[in-house]
Amino acid sequence: VQLQASGGGSVQPGESRRLSCKASGFNIRSSHMAWYRQAPGKQREIVARIANVGGTTYADSVKGRFTISRDNAVNTVYLQMNSLKPEGTAVYYCNAEPSPFGVSRNVWGNGTLVTVSS
Repeated sequence: VQLQASGGGSVQPGESRRLSCKASGFNIRSSHMAWYRQAPGKQREIVARIANVGGTTYADSVKGRFTISRDNAVNTVYLQMNSLKPEGTAVYYCNAEPSPFGVSRNVWGNGTLVTVSS
């Protein structure tokens, strides 16, 4: 059971970036998936979540700018980030929550660094 995140990099304020999280060893269609981030000196916080049945929730700070989605065919979850702000600089992590038909424990992917700076 593994999550592999990718897509981080350096962007300027206002630009967009898409993160990907490829799952292996389990099917994301049965799992609740989420993206978290941890900014320097701050605690990890949830950014967006997509339930196994498809409902999505977002942190207030990213509503209207970020979109979480998934492609079950390639077992991958995405985070589309638009209108990025400097405070979006963080290491972004994907997560699979325990669920009855999904993973039995919290699974964390590697972090991918997003730097928003002019």
